[in-house]
Amino acid sequence: MADETSGKTSEETTQPEEQLQPIVVDGQYTKDLSFEAPETPDIFAIMHEGAPDIKIDVDVRAGIHGENSYEVLLSIKAQCKIADKTAFLCELVYGGLFTLHLPEETLKPMLLIECPRLLFPFARNIIADCTRDGGFPPLMLNPIDFVTLYRQGLENEQKKEKDAPVAH
Repeated sequence: MADETSGKTSEETTQPEEQLQPIVVDGQYTKDLSFEAPETPDIFAIMHEGAPDIKIDVDVRAGIHGENSYEVLLSIKAQCKIADKTAFLCELVYGGLFTLHLPEETLKPMLLIECPRLLFPFARNIIADCTRDGGFPPLMLNPIDFVTLYRQGLENEQKKEKDAPVAH
């Protein structure tokens, strides 16, 4: 039998260095959760008097936790009013600990877009469970466009820098 060669040089057959994953979710957690239904039980009598007015506020924050380690906090505040009475107020801060192996220029978008996108389904579920357990229909949040949220944040930062007084 003749020896066969693969056509690869010795450099091609050696194992490449271990490639680090660009993003690793090290942990997820509820950092803060609050639910208030100040008008219960009276609010249940007027729940069918009209469509509820639901206001949702979302914020994302990120900070360094260690070398290549970052904490990302997704804050969601949901307020429901019926006939000018507060039916419920639900506030959640859902956190994630991430290890990122990325170039510096892609770090901020990853922390403020992709990381909260990974956290959102879990936070959405907590909000739905919390409102349902509070006696209301579960609040099912629509998907959040974190790219637009990120761009709005950049625009606000640029506006603040432009409007800031210049020190002499």
